[in-house]
Amino acid sequence: MRVDAKSFQACNCLTVRQAARHVTQFYDRFLALSGLRTTQFSILARLQEQGPMTINALAVNLVLERTTLGRNILPLERDGLIRIERAASDRRSKVIRITKRGERRLEDAFKRWVEAQARFESAFGRGRASDLRSLLGAVTATELGGADAAF
Repeated sequence: MRVDAKSFQACNCLTVRQAARHVTQFYDRFLALSGLRTTQFSILARLQEQGPMTINALAVNLVLERTTLGRNILPLERDGLIRIERAASDRRSKVIRITKRGERRLEDAFKRWVEAQARFESAFGRGRASDLRSLLGAVTATELGGADAAF
């Protein structure tokens, strides 16, 4: 069976992944001077916003595979931006918390993120950017990626 080029061009997954890579590269250029990548910025921001959480909970919260999260937290821990500790309630679980150094780095990165956000909305349109976030949020809220999804 031969792949139909028109069908492939209409692939939702490919289009979303291409857009995600494009936007990630854009934000990474702004965040570079802070020493953070977009995913690391998101990790620190989520920890500051919601407080310490287990590695598994953070992975679910950010819609990341646990191994991907693991690769992203190693440099954050090495640089003293987060601390990983055994959970008091379950010694098998590990809890991640942002450190004071991490909060300072996040504050610096946030200024750069604000500029990236403004440039994105200027180029794409504020209303369209808001609509895009709503639509993509709705996609994330579906059960498409759930472990119990029927195939």
